Amino acid sequence: QVQLVESGGGLVQAGGSLRLSCAASGSIFSANLLDWYRQAPGKQRELVAGFVGGGPTRYADSVKGRFTISRDNGKNTVYLQMNSLKPEDTAVYYCHAFFRGGANYWGQGTQVTVSS
Repeated sequence: QVQLVESGGGLVQAGGSLRLSCAASGSIFSANLLDWYRQAPGKQRELVAGFVGGGPTRYADSVKGRFTISRDNGKNTVYLQMNSLKPEDTAVYYCHAFFRGGANYWGQGTQVTVSS
């Protein structure tokens, strides 16, 4: 069992930056997928950025060049650096981990609000 706890959300003006953190209670080293998702009011949850296995990263087209996902396996923490934030980035951001065998975990989410 792995618990994921996000932090770092808040209110920021357009053009500003935030760094989200996702602290895991167990090892994330072997996660097949380690992602950040977001869900805006009235919209479906969407993938923002993620690691596939231990290496390659993937990003939504809408955040490429602005957001960077990183991880610290020693601290069992995943980060999402968000720069040049836009009002349309406003959403609840969720951390997600998927392990071989089907174990699937979500955090409780952290609110990001970008004002224009």
